[in-house]
Amino acid sequence: MRDSPDQAETHTLRGATDRPALLTIRDVVEEMEPLATPELDDYLHPSVLEVMLDEGLCGAADARIDIQWTTRDDYKFHYTDTEGVNLRWGKHLHAGDYIHVPGLEHYHPPPNAGSDPDEVEASCISQSPEELVTRAVLKLWRVAYHTDSYEPLNAGRNPP
Repeated sequence: MRDSPDQAETHTLRGATDRPALLTIRDVVEEMEPLATPELDDYLHPSVLEVMLDEGLCGAADARIDIQWTTRDDYKFHYTDTEGVNLRWGKHLHAGDYIHVPGLEHYHPPPNAGSDPDEVEASCISQSPEELVTRAVLKLWRVAYHTDSYEPLNAGRNPP
């Protein structure tokens, strides 16, 4: 008996790239974030929306967020900067490796966005529509940018 696609791809996004969703995300980024320049890697057959940031977090000279979104509403928002800091928000299967993470939404914190089950956290982003997820990511990034701290990135609120 063959594995189902969900079993065979335990840590990857399920489904084909959702071009209309990436276009919606691009439009939200253009509307909300003046430090960002979003661009599809291929306009007709994209696999990722690359968002170049004029400034990064915590003193990084610049950064980018690579965004993937699928027709099954799985996603990754992966931040990386010139200081070598990585973090990401995701929604996709994770083979039950993150027992303490309810559902599919999860967050890989800085500095390396590792996949060690002890480091991965439940995401503060629980909405699914691409527009709301994008707005949440941009808001979290903006609060972290203004506070010069990584703490707000998964808090969903300003730090105390």
